[in-house]
Amino acid sequence: MHISLIGGTRLEGEAIHTRTLTASLVGGADIDLTDVDIPDGAELRITKLSLVGGVHLRVRPDVRVRVTGIRLGGVSDDGPTVAGGPTVHVAAWGLVGGVRVSRD
Repeated sequence: MHISLIGGTRLEGEAIHTRTLTASLVGGADIDLTDVDIPDGAELRITKLSLVGGVHLRVRPDVRVRVTGIRLGGVSDDGPTVAGGPTVHVAAWGLVGGVRVSRD
């Protein structure tokens, strides 16, 4: 669990668990999963709570991303470029802020 009143959160590598929660009043989440070994068929869950602030998620090309929640902002994801692979579920709850997925 990562909590801040004002300011964003940067998570990568060891800071990521099977279920991760990040919460803030104002501030986004920058999450890098490119070096995290997620087994095929596994699902990693990330929950983002904030009034203002989106999510920038970096994943490997084989990772599927599923986004749920309520927020004023869209989802930018071109989808996996490689078939199969694990799933990352992002539940983004907030007033303002979208979810952007980059594949490295």
